[in-house]
Amino acid sequence: MAPTHVLRCCQRGLAWIPVIFIALVVCWSYYAYVVELCVLTIPSIGEKIVYLIFFHISFILFVWSYWQTIFTRPANPSKEFCLPKAEKERYEKEGRPESQQEILWRAATSLPLYTRTGAGAIRYCDRCQVIKPDRCHHCSACDMCVLKMDHHCPWVNNCVGFSNYKFFILFLAYSLVYCLFIAATVLQYFIKFWTLCRRKSAENCPKNELPDTHAKFHVLFLFFVAAMFCISILSLFSYHLWLVGKNRSTIEAFRAPVFRSGSDKNGFSLGYRKNMAQVFGDQKKYWLLPVFTSQGDGLTFPARLVNPADVEQAAVTLQPEPGKSAADVPESPVSESQNRLLSNDQHANDIGDHQANNTLKPAESEAITISMEGES
Repeated sequence: MAPTHVLRCCQRGLAWIPVIFIALVVCWSYYAYVVELCVLTIPSIGEKIVYLIFFHISFILFVWSYWQTIFTRPANPSKEFCLPKAEKERYEKEGRPESQQEILWRAATSLPLYTRTGAGAIRYCDRCQVIKPDRCHHCSACDMCVLKMDHHCPWVNNCVGFSNYKFFILFLAYSLVYCLFIAATVLQYFIKFWTLCRRKSAENCPKNELPDTHAKFHVLFLFFVAAMFCISILSLFSYHLWLVGKNRSTIEAFRAPVFRSGSDKNGFSLGYRKNMAQVFGDQKKYWLLPVFTSQGDGLTFPARLVNPADVEQAAVTLQPEPGKSAADVPESPVSESQNRLLSNDQHANDIGDHQANNTLKPAESEAITISMEGES
């Protein structure tokens, strides 16, 4: 049997096949549109110039965002989420899950953790040997824990998460614009070439028809490919826009977080405007550019208050496991990014008129208990 590292290298090589396929299709579409359509087919100089200008703008933005999505490394948990060497050795020697959880609870005391497993335990990755931050999951394809993991995309051969989720959204948006522009501008010549192909004899062709050259095959196929990609990308892009508006990842859409008061699929939603700002940033002038402007550090995320009791019970801390004292329960410090997101105005999910102009204080944030279902 071949060595493990050889098999892994083969897997990594095969994983680039979808990306190479997309790259070849894009290169052919560039040649077909610029050379076969604009240079050899369109008779009007003014029409050629206008088409080429807008085509290259959409092409550059599309390739730029696609490049960023592929080659932006997924963000991983920082060193503070790794167990100390002594604690790691104790954890590995322990055979009982209860004893292992005691070690994790002590190690997580100073970490900004709100989420738990469905059983209320600390989320720990045995593969990466780190305590998982909120919304962090292990990607088996990348073989690493990814901050705010959304999914692993084979078409970019990368894991989509906190570090490149904005790039992925822009990649979908500009690929849709690219395909729509091609389909819209090619349509009239597609009709003319299609009509020309259906003629039985040259004398039946009107004089204003395009010549029967090899360019017609590129134009006909270009329209079909653009239309096909438009349909598939539109559905995916619409779905991810909906996820951004709800502040959910694809994983969270299928497995809702569990809060102290129960399961709540909108637990991280702060209102549409703030949800958009978390992904695209505060400055709207950078929203359409494939540059990183997402808020936060990917380790901590603000969560909405689940019910009025969470506001009044500011002294309530995370619930300890059975047999543990309150001193063993980790506190949950609030990051600057959380305060900044929650300090502007009260989000749509706050309950009660007396909350309208208040911001979420650190003591109130510590009152929030979040738990997630256990990962398989």
